[in-house]
Amino acid sequence: MPRVDAHSFYADCLEQYGETAEGLHFQSVQTQQARFRVLRRCLPQELSALTIADVGCGFGDFHLYLDQYASRPARYIGIDIHERMVETARRRTGEEILLRDALYDALPHADYYVCSGAMNTLTREETRLFIERCFAASRLGFIFNLLHGHDWSTTFNYRKPQEIADWAEDMGAAIEITDGYLHEDFTVSMTRRG
Repeated sequence: MPRVDAHSFYADCLEQYGETAEGLHFQSVQTQQARFRVLRRCLPQELSALTIADVGCGFGDFHLYLDQYASRPARYIGIDIHERMVETARRRTGEEILLRDALYDALPHADYYVCSGAMNTLTREETRLFIERCFAASRLGFIFNLLHGHDWSTTFNYRKPQEIADWAEDMGAAIEITDGYLHEDFTVSMTRRG
């Protein structure tokens, strides 16, 4: 069972902040964009021939970020568990946005999967399953961020980079970790070997 019920967790924030970064439980649009910058740097320079699946896409903000910098993939697929977010992302991006639970539902194949913040309320076991499933659905890799630290919170999921590196090794993935861009946050790039 997740640490929190995703629907009520986000419903309260959406009620208070609306369709904003804060409505998705980011501290601010600046911290959301800082995470997006790192995700983008981990992807190949040229995206125009690639399919990107954005799991936990929220309002489609990563798609809009890519668009803003003329870095659109050939195909963007958004995936989210929350109905209001899916509806908003469809309206804001005009792209294919799927209502799915990444832990249980079938995931579409894509060249890369990306995820910003969607694992922050999962348990340790759910986090590993989420990573395994997204990596399995990707042709080239999975790039995601997590909260950095000891797992002390009853709401948020904190992990240590070494733990994720060990999981990547178990999955046969190459891994690069980017740290230091925000307090208590790190980004992982897991890619297929060879």
